Amino acid sequence: MRFLRQSLVGVFLASVTLALLFVAFQLIAGAVQDVLTRDETQPEARERIFAVSVRPAELETVTPYLEAFGEVQSRRRLELRAALGGRVMTLAEDFEDGGAVSAGEILVELDPADAQSALDRAKSDLLDAQFEERDAERSLLLAQDELNSAEAQVELRGRALQRQQDLESRGVGAAASVEEAELAKAAAQQSVLARRIALAQAESRVDQATTLLARARIALEAAERDLGDMTIRARFGGTLTDVTLVEGRLVSANEKLAELVDPNALEVAFRVSTAQYVRLLDPEGDLINAPVTVSLEVTGADLTAVGRISRDSGSAGEGQTGRLIYARLNDATGFKPGDFVTVSVQEQPLDNVVRLPSSVLDAVGSVLVLGEGDRLEALPVQLIRRQGDEVLLRGQGLEGREVVIGRTPLLGVGVRVRPLRVEDSAGVTPDMVELSDEQRARLVAQVEASDAMSGDAKAQALGQLDEVRVPASLVRSIENRAGG
Repeated sequence: MRFLRQSLVGVFLASVTLALLFVAFQLIAGAVQDVLTRDETQPEARERIFAVSVRPAELETVTPYLEAFGEVQSRRRLELRAALGGRVMTLAEDFEDGGAVSAGEILVELDPADAQSALDRAKSDLLDAQFEERDAERSLLLAQDELNSAEAQVELRGRALQRQQDLESRGVGAAASVEEAELAKAAAQQSVLARRIALAQAESRVDQATTLLARARIALEAAERDLGDMTIRARFGGTLTDVTLVEGRLVSANEKLAELVDPNALEVAFRVSTAQYVRLLDPEGDLINAPVTVSLEVTGADLTAVGRISRDSGSAGEGQTGRLIYARLNDATGFKPGDFVTVSVQEQPLDNVVRLPSSVLDAVGSVLVLGEGDRLEALPVQLIRRQGDEVLLRGQGLEGREVVIGRTPLLGVGVRVRPLRVEDSAGVTPDMVELSDEQRARLVAQVEASDAMSGDAKAQALGQLDEVRVPASLVRSIENRAGG
């Protein structure tokens, strides 16, 4: 029995071994057959589709603007200087840095003692000149009378000589009497000549007295001005700055005491490039009276003011480039001279241009537009102007085409995309899209199944997907992460 049992076990083991060998042979034969009959053709790859935001290109008339940095200045500035030296006797109550003064207000009074003495001497000299003038006029009248008297004597001596000559011709008179009469007439004529010389001297004295009187009056006016310069007044209402004066100080002539600034007559000076300056010229080459907006960024509130361009500088300036332009400001409340501000200038309108985000333009001056079969095409355009984050373009065939915005390096010519129409109308935030129920459900499923996103990122994405409008960038990110 023992032999029989061992024999049966041996037969069973041999059968199992043969069965395993047969199964192994079948597996090897099947594998070899699969290798021999395998199709070498590659499986067709699925084309990747990207979600992109597109916007239609519409022609419009745009008023561009240029931005520059400038400095606020006052059009009315007055340096307060001492015309004469002296000691400061009185200062106005508001004579301090930042003090507001009104027109005609007395600001500084210097010691007027010396100026008053000079004025008194000038008045005294004027009285002397007036007396000298009157005396010269009286002397002139006397000299004229003496000349008249001498001429009358010449006339009498002439008649006497004529009478002696008549007597001599009749044989009655003597030759000595005629000679005596001739000598008397010559002496009278000599007296007339002397009186004429005296009259000329009297007239010269009158002229000198007149000149002396004019000089005295000029000296009096100068003394009065000097006395008036001892008091410094405000020529217009404004604010004082750069005050360097205290009461009792001894100031010298032409020393700067302070500066008076009119805070209501402000302008801004800003420098632009030559190309920008050319855009501000009209067809006649004159600078246009373009409106400007001035802004000063401060913590909590921004100061703004409006104005218009008034003039430009006469020269470019030593070591400078471009042009310096001035614009007058209207109601510039809160601005002070010396503020460094941002200036925005409205240029002349541009017709038939397309306004799009700057992300649509590449380095070679072309944009991607949506073609047939939702495939991208490159369209060359002309860059007219950059306006912040936007560009103004012109191009043949651009009108009406849907342009890709927010382009990435993955996008190119011939790439198939899924367009997301971006609404950019009033009251709608740009780059926001509406999703259908199927698209929303698919995106939610992709977010929930993603292993690369953290829990907070998933919660934020799901919260945005629950809104009526969803950011287009979020849709593109989810679809690109899932492979289109």
